[in-house]
Amino acid sequence: MKNILVQFSRIFVGLLFIISGLIKLNDPVGFSYKLGEYFSEPVLNLPFLEPHALAIALFVVILETVLGFMLLIGFKSRFTIWSLLLMIVFFTFLTFYSAYFNKVTDCGCFGDALKLTPWQSFTKDIILSVFIFILFFNIKSIKPLFNRNFQNALASLAVVLCCFMGYWVLYHLPLKDFRAYKVGTNIQKGMEIPEGAPKAVVEMVFVYNVNGVNQNFTEKDLMNLPAGATFVDRIDHVISEGYKPPIHDFTMELDNSDYKDELLQEPKLLIFVAYDLAKADKKGMQILESLNQKAKSKGYKVIAMTASSQDEIKKTKENFGCTFDFYFCDGTTLKTIERANPSIVILNKGTIVQKVHYNDVDLLKL
Repeated sequence: MKNILVQFSRIFVGLLFIISGLIKLNDPVGFSYKLGEYFSEPVLNLPFLEPHALAIALFVVILETVLGFMLLIGFKSRFTIWSLLLMIVFFTFLTFYSAYFNKVTDCGCFGDALKLTPWQSFTKDIILSVFIFILFFNIKSIKPLFNRNFQNALASLAVVLCCFMGYWVLYHLPLKDFRAYKVGTNIQKGMEIPEGAPKAVVEMVFVYNVNGVNQNFTEKDLMNLPAGATFVDRIDHVISEGYKPPIHDFTMELDNSDYKDELLQEPKLLIFVAYDLAKADKKGMQILESLNQKAKSKGYKVIAMTASSQDEIKKTKENFGCTFDFYFCDGTTLKTIERANPSIVILNKGTIVQKVHYNDVDLLKL
């Protein structure tokens, strides 16, 4: 019975680490954004790590995937289980911290493929910790499946394949797109709120100064405010979240006007997405104007979308000779649309029909 539990723990932990690692390895840029949230001042206050978030993300997801594989084949079981134990202790701390202090609303454990609340993530890590401790106290029961040379070859191959996958998705696109803006998505439909969908329940608390002391009052209490009370602030407490459509905060603003309703009706719309022009890849930016002229000759309307300032837009137009307009959209939304900076997206009346990395413009079908 004990051996069955140990072997079940081995398979369960190994597969979960492999699945979780591969999902994040499919989109390491997205995971680096999540790590950036953890490193930011309001959360862990480690801003010096933010510039290295992508490198750390790649290292963590490759290690997570390889350790899961090593556990399954029984390769260097003592090192593997100690490493898994240290990782799960660290992950459990992060998920508890984000849940208890409500700092990061999604841990990013399974990328965009499966969204978990902070408390769900913490619960998942606690359960996983139990199985890892079972393995830790029964290390001698974890036997290798193959001979030593074959084990070494398999572990080395796993490292090489994971590194290659990381390289590929960084310089092209994720192999599988789990985001709200994947090819085939209609943006207008993605923004719709179904009839009868639950609405957010918010309790408004009003802060009034009464005889030099701030006191909280509900809406019902306002009818009986003490004499001389002066308004200080209003605090909204969200009791329950309402339905949030998959696509939200999507705008196409130019000169303080939102043109998304008009632009999303275009049958041929080519969009250059560059969430931050200051960080945009120069090689990618250099090809945009020639692509703009080519697309226009085939009847496309061409625009760019960015979250950068007008000064940065002006500088970009001067440096790269861009003749197309730059529309404003929230930076987080643009990062969700596509990971490359810049990238190319083609829409047909609001439906995403193509997305390519700037390294793959030869694959673009105009």
